[in-house]
Amino acid sequence: MSEAQTAPLRCLTSEAKKRLPVVRTQPAQLDEESRLFADLYGPLRRFAAVVGPIEMEPDDLLQEAIARVLRRRRLTDLDEPGAYLRRTMVNLASNHRRSLARERRALLRFGGSSMTEGDVYPSDLDELLGLSPRERAVLYLSEVEGYRYAEIGELLGCSAVAARKRAMKARRHLYVQLIGDVPDG
Repeated sequence: MSEAQTAPLRCLTSEAKKRLPVVRTQPAQLDEESRLFADLYGPLRRFAAVVGPIEMEPDDLLQEAIARVLRRRRLTDLDEPGAYLRRTMVNLASNHRRSLARERRALLRFGGSSMTEGDVYPSDLDELLGLSPRERAVLYLSEVEGYRYAEIGELLGCSAVAARKRAMKARRHLYVQLIGDVPDG
C-alpha cells in the first residue's frame, strides 16, 4: 500500500487495527477515503479538543470514534461522515464522563478520595469543563465554527430548538460561574 492509501489508518493503534475487518478494496476507493479523512481530520480534531474530557487527548477521542465507525462501515459509505464522527465523539465523551462519575461515587462510598494531591493550577477552561460534552459541542459549533442551530441539531442528532435551548442553558451556566447571579429578564 502506498503512503496515501494508509493515511486513514495511520492514527489507529495496532490493537484497533486488529479489530478492523479485512476488506479488499480497489486503490481508487482508498484514495477517496484518504482524501476524505485528510479533509475531515483538522476540524474533527479541534472538535474533539473542545468536546472531550480533560483526561483524554483529542487524538485519542478522534481515534476511538474513527475505529468505532470503521468497525461497521467505510467512511465513504456514510452520507455525512463529519456529522457521524462528531456525534460519535460526543457520545464517547459523555460515556467517559459517566464512567468517571461512577468511579468517583465508588471511591467516596469506600472512603477513598477522588481528588489527587498535587499542584492545582487555575485555568480558563475550568468553567467550560463544568459543562456537559453536548453543551460544549453546541457552544463550539455555534460560537467558534459559526453553524446555525438547525445545522447543529442535524450534526448532533437533535432539533434546532433543542440545540438553541442547550446553548442558552450552557451560556447561563457559564454566566453564573463567571459573574455570579443571572440578571432578571
